[in-house]
Amino acid sequence: MEQLPSTLGELKQSEWFRRCAPDRSVKDELRENLIVRIRAGDRLFPGVVGYDDTVVPQVVNAILARHNFILLGTRGQAKTRLIRMLTTLLDEWMPYLAGSEIRDHPLAPLSQYGKEQVAALGDATPIAWIHREERYVEKLATPDVTIADMIGDIDPIKAARLGRDISSESTVHYGLLPRANRGIFAINELPDLAGKIQVGLFNIMQEGDIQIKGYPVRLPLDVVLLFTANPDDYTARGKIITPLKDRIGSEIRTHYPHSVELGMEITTQEAWTRRPGGIALTVPKFIRETVEAIAFIARDDKRIDKRSGVSQRLPISVLESVVSNAERRALLSMEVEAVPRVVDLYAALPSMTGKMELEYEGELKGGEAVARELIKAAVGRVFTHYFDGANLGMIVKYFERGGALKLEEGTGAADMILQLMAVEGLFEKTAALGIGVGESDAMRAAAAEFILEGLYAHRRISRSEELGFMGEERRTGRGEGEENPAPRNKKRQQFN
Repeated sequence: MEQLPSTLGELKQSEWFRRCAPDRSVKDELRENLIVRIRAGDRLFPGVVGYDDTVVPQVVNAILARHNFILLGTRGQAKTRLIRMLTTLLDEWMPYLAGSEIRDHPLAPLSQYGKEQVAALGDATPIAWIHREERYVEKLATPDVTIADMIGDIDPIKAARLGRDISSESTVHYGLLPRANRGIFAINELPDLAGKIQVGLFNIMQEGDIQIKGYPVRLPLDVVLLFTANPDDYTARGKIITPLKDRIGSEIRTHYPHSVELGMEITTQEAWTRRPGGIALTVPKFIRETVEAIAFIARDDKRIDKRSGVSQRLPISVLESVVSNAERRALLSMEVEAVPRVVDLYAALPSMTGKMELEYEGELKGGEAVARELIKAAVGRVFTHYFDGANLGMIVKYFERGGALKLEEGTGAADMILQLMAVEGLFEKTAALGIGVGESDAMRAAAAEFILEGLYAHRRISRSEELGFMGEERRTGRGEGEENPAPRNKKRQQFN
């Protein structure tokens, strides 16, 4: 770090003086640095995927307009990550009067403490510096948040120690918002904030004054206010007071990934799949696609609450659990490679059920049963993508002739290959998944099992807990959590 001025006099004589003009607000600072980044062709929010043509342009417009803004979206849409990344648009270092609780500007102090320091010491007034990461303050709104937490309160002990009247500004113990002065202040889940606290916010935003315990304090803070909220809560009557809505400059809607490919990119970026431990972990593309398809199908499922949404954290957690189950199997089988299979998706049920808010119909069925049906539907969707129009009749006939195959979750790759080889023509079809004969046993086993699971999802073959995969005609009843076999139709005949 370069040598920075340590007194007010040194600051006035340095190159920092121009950038520290009192009339350069935080919003001006964000705007100027954003323009520089855009002209340089830099990516503004690296790691935020899927918003380049939708959310990011609106955020850019809000910053260029010097607006306070709110991000509206259901859970797991990177709202908090996005607003936290706005600190990258601040100057790397910012000077303030040393000892000031509200980061007083050296050339235009707001607090009584700052004014007294400059008046007493002049150019010898000590200057401190704060990094941009420390200029971001975030608060999760909850009903128990008080005006003292947000704005401040009178501190009688401080008044007694300083020998000041209790109505003096110097006796105030500042809350979070004044301490975010000359920075960014973010409130998550704004509708949960009590109405009287919201009044305090819009007074700061517009008039620049606050009242603490009935004592008026003129405090024109320089702060960017950012909010997040669920759109259903936001539009509910009485959740956000009208004057505060009116003072929020821009309302920006976030969304889930528009395509499976974008979802996979996010999940791959966020999920912890590169792990130490001596086991080589490889996740086939068709497994990644199936994991992502679970989230997409769940978001359209009528048994799942649309208002709560299905967070992008669901596929991230599921993929991590799937990889963990494959890793555990490799460790127990003394293998050096772990490749997830469809059976590992069912082992990941605990990472799904807690992330879905069910409607009444879903509650009647049960979270685990709904999750199992989502996995089956996701396998069926991805299977159709790879095998639409393919001739899989030879595999189906093996089971129609009375064949059965029970694959245990903990079976090692080599032993599983021996079992799967009994199904005539099965390994010939793994090429459609990008898995050829030269691949490892673990990859070939995962691909072959996926084909069988896909045929089961399309009701070409059956599966039970006791016998495993078998022909449709051998079924004597409904398996737990399974539906009755459907008659053949045109969609099924395309796989003949």
